[in-house]
Amino acid sequence: MIKLKQNQTRTYDVEGFKRRAACLCFKDETENEVLLVSSSRHPDQWIVPGGGMEPDEEPCGAAVREVYEEAGVKGKLGRLLGMFEQNQDRKHRTYVYTLIVTETLEDWEDSVNIGRKRKWFKIDEAIEELQSHKPVHAEYLLRLADSCGPFRVYTPSTDSYTGLSVSGFVSRALGCSFCPP
Repeated sequence: MIKLKQNQTRTYDVEGFKRRAACLCFKDETENEVLLVSSSRHPDQWIVPGGGMEPDEEPCGAAVREVYEEAGVKGKLGRLLGMFEQNQDRKHRTYVYTLIVTETLEDWEDSVNIGRKRKWFKIDEAIEELQSHKPVHAEYLLRLADSCGPFRVYTPSTDSYTGLSVSGFVSRALGCSFCPP
């Protein structure tokens, strides 16, 4: 399903979840520092760059496009951490990838258009920053250690708003031309 919104097209899967993609952007392969961007709605809060998928766009292509637009970085797309579902306030499914930054633009689309900022955080600092206002984004970072196994779908647990639990396994074979094997 596709819904048109001013300046954007929102796409939904067959179950009515908004289709989204995001990247944890790392300074290097050690994955010790992650790049966060200021929220467009709350500029004093930091978030993981990501957004809605366009019609016929593959998740990994959307993730790369979103970090270019929101964070002004290019890089080497890495592994798929999983698909994270959120049902509380907004019903969406987000494919989350890793990306090693190889190029940082001085000026980029969101910095020019909406004054978006970016900042490098140590992993533990980023988790602490995100837990108060974007707990699902903090969960992306908490799942890094799990990410070398099979693709997983993470859904909110029944006993905690902030916790996510593994609800099932899905094959890595998503047919994505950008994704590494």
